[in-house]
Amino acid sequence: MGTHFLFRVNHIAIYTIICSHTLTQPSLYFSSLLNNHPPNTMAFLLPLLTFFMLTISSLTNGQPSPGFYPSSKIPTIPFNQAYRSLWGSQHQRFEQNSLVLWLDKSSGSGFKSQRPYRSGYFGTAIKLHPGYTAGVITSFYLSNNEDHPGNHDEVDIEFLGTTFGKPYTLQTNVYIRGSGDGNIIGREEKIHLWFDPTKGFHNYAILWSPIEIIFFVDDVPIRRYPRKSDATFPLRPMYVYGSIWDASSWATENGRYKADYRYQPFYARYNNFKIGGCAANSAASCRPPSGSPARTGGLSRQQVAAMLWVQKNYKVYDYCRDPKRDHTQTPEC
Repeated sequence: MGTHFLFRVNHIAIYTIICSHTLTQPSLYFSSLLNNHPPNTMAFLLPLLTFFMLTISSLTNGQPSPGFYPSSKIPTIPFNQAYRSLWGSQHQRFEQNSLVLWLDKSSGSGFKSQRPYRSGYFGTAIKLHPGYTAGVITSFYLSNNEDHPGNHDEVDIEFLGTTFGKPYTLQTNVYIRGSGDGNIIGREEKIHLWFDPTKGFHNYAILWSPIEIIFFVDDVPIRRYPRKSDATFPLRPMYVYGSIWDASSWATENGRYKADYRYQPFYARYNNFKIGGCAANSAASCRPPSGSPARTGGLSRQQVAAMLWVQKNYKVYDYCRDPKRDHTQTPEC
């Protein structure tokens, strides 16, 4: 009884001490704790310390768990099974199970899905080019521009290149029935990321269903665009695309910084391709995957909390909050 009570008290004391020290200098504190306790004490300390190291790591990173991981529900497929080269094939190669695209002064490069879809989950992992990338766009998006030139729909994930020492900007956008043609009416939101997208691959995805579009980064929802009316929502089948290209006229700080080909070539690496959904010719009963635990769509409370964390801490532009925009053209705001 006394030993059990002492064991519990020790755990509570350790818990309290760890909580009060590790948020400031975790590595130094744990090192001191390990070096100043005898081996028999460490028998129960080690599991507790492991748990707290994981907890503190999560706290210092700050990223909340979305609680649901739609990418785990969709199998990875080989590139050649779902996609084909669209342009700049001389600037494409396969390297260590990844498709590598690059841009130099002569050309960029792009790929396209082999068939159109009317809804679905579309994802890929991307590793971006480091250093000076101003003017360069790396993209993954849905579009029917080739089927409806001058009057197309589009759903974008675009990485806007940057200058030395500044983070990439991830832009999401939605165009409906020609709002991306001629007199452009974009629905842009921009965020910075909570990690360095040049250090490794991260998963980016678009979930497009008849009721909503949800954008994901590593399964964390960063934006939900609901269908409020047919006039403000893409309903026609679209293909899936990826590309790297020169958008110096607008990509980096509204065109202030241009692509500098002294730093060429600029690379974009793609792998972990995922497509799950309804092709354009699928049966009417076909339903796209859900982006949340509920089959009816939407987001769970935990997913909403994760999305709000992103928007509070990393959003840098929202078209609905731009006073320079004519919001009669974007009634969904």
